Amino acid sequence: MRILVLYGSQTGTAQDVAEQIWRESRQWGFEGPVLSLENYNIQQLIEERLVVFVVATTGDGMEPDNMKQAWRFLLKRSLPSNSLDGMQFACLGLGDSSYSKFNYAAKKLHKRLLNLGAKSICPLGLCDDQHDYGYLGTSLAWTAELWQTLSSTLAMRKQTDLADVKTFNVRVLEQETTLNEERLQWTQRQTPHIFKLYENVRTTAEDHFQDVHFLQLSGNNCETITWQPGDVLEVQPQNSSESIQELFDLLKEHNLEFNASTVVEVSSAHKDLPLPLPYAEPISLQQAAQYIWDLTAKPRQRFLEVLSLNCEDELEREKLLEFCTAEGLDDLIAYVNRPRRTILELLQDFRHATAKLTLSQLFEMMPRIQTRSFSIASDVSTGTLDLLVAVVNYKTIMHTPRLGLCSNWLKHLESGVELRAAVKTGTMSWPQDPGTPLIMIGPGTGIAPFRSIIQNRLQLQKAGVDIGALVVFFGCRNRNKDYHFEQDFKAWQDSQSVEVHVAFSRDQENKVYVQDLIKQRASHLANLIREQNAYVYVAGSSNNMPKAVREAFIEALDNDAIYLDQLIKQRRYQEETWA
Repeated sequence: MRILVLYGSQTGTAQDVAEQIWRESRQWGFEGPVLSLENYNIQQLIEERLVVFVVATTGDGMEPDNMKQAWRFLLKRSLPSNSLDGMQFACLGLGDSSYSKFNYAAKKLHKRLLNLGAKSICPLGLCDDQHDYGYLGTSLAWTAELWQTLSSTLAMRKQTDLADVKTFNVRVLEQETTLNEERLQWTQRQTPHIFKLYENVRTTAEDHFQDVHFLQLSGNNCETITWQPGDVLEVQPQNSSESIQELFDLLKEHNLEFNASTVVEVSSAHKDLPLPLPYAEPISLQQAAQYIWDLTAKPRQRFLEVLSLNCEDELEREKLLEFCTAEGLDDLIAYVNRPRRTILELLQDFRHATAKLTLSQLFEMMPRIQTRSFSIASDVSTGTLDLLVAVVNYKTIMHTPRLGLCSNWLKHLESGVELRAAVKTGTMSWPQDPGTPLIMIGPGTGIAPFRSIIQNRLQLQKAGVDIGALVVFFGCRNRNKDYHFEQDFKAWQDSQSVEVHVAFSRDQENKVYVQDLIKQRASHLANLIREQNAYVYVAGSSNNMPKAVREAFIEALDNDAIYLDQLIKQRRYQEETWA
């Protein structure tokens, strides 16, 4: 019987979950593909009888990029209300409850499918990154319920072991093969732009706890590249030479029959599973380790399951398989998630299992590097594309610091290097009338998109266009340590072109944050919002700041929370936050 598994994924997690559901479906004797929503002809949905959707929510309640086109089609008013009468479906959402629009994409999709006549075979699943077990806290129980429901209604039984369902066939190429390395620097479907890195400098003091870098990109036909304020730059990072060396040292230590120079041809083991673009041509393991495999990732359950396959040490095998069960989740979280243990560290810990690794296992288990997106911090009129990147570097109980793959890769890029990247539309939408006032709250690196829109509005003003008031709130710890774009703020203040409010939280005995400055200017801000239809934008960390800022605006608006909810629905109050 056919089952279709469709996913909308931004960072790769929803894709991993969807592919795991697809593997489990093979155990039950189902056939059918697992595809991203952008790679499926959504008009054919009317012909499907059983579909599983796995959908992540990104940004301010937005659907992932690879779902947008399909979602626009499903929203068409011309679609009859009985379009999907013959379809049964199940929908699993991946989200984070620290965001106000928790799992919004999955909720909207579930409701729309019902409106089009489809029948849900199990309750909407809502995974939460804030759960002690992360998305597994919901997904494991939800998928178990899905198979139980289908087995009872369709009288189907498990036919194979999950370990028997492999993804790739890997063949070693003995004769010399020409390898195309340039294509691996960008493995996404959209065509990238080629930038030249003009400047890469640290903007925070050397003794400051956070390392933030300002990157300025230019040259190489930059004049043909265009973007709008609020857009983002999507980049594809590479593993560090240290991580790559560590991997191959580990393989050499166990005398495995492959090394960095081994060249392979990879093909899909199933017609229902598309071959990832990076594997479309022969590659060496050196290339895979540098461009394709995320060596800094936390190992997921599929990784552990595949690692256990050839393990001859009973204790290691039992522990790896236990990690893959619902009963072993506590141990998995304690061992992997809390210390943020990496793939390489796990391979070192499970030495007997690593010693029996095969090439096929290696390709089966390794997660692929995902692109990262950064807010563009300059207007196109400046001639350069600027980024403000906080370098991820923190400590856990592990001996070595945890390093973010992309931010540390960007940090070490040298001036003059070429960089392939793509400009993507951001989640922020601006009022069409430039005369509309803008109130912007961007603590830390959250200031990046607002520098872009301020430059844009001031450029319009130079051209004779009337613009509305520009009010910006910025927050950092110390004036002398992490005051990003200090010269811009001073220039805006000196020219009186922007109303600037800056909170230095640690420069005095009592901590002062952006929400405190908002409260101080409450009546002024309320007037801009109520009388001049101002738009409000919030960008930055998703921890406590967005909620505190929201509460400050509610207080400024005479404690009228309903009015603020209306602003949110009208997109006059927008948040772009990240964990």
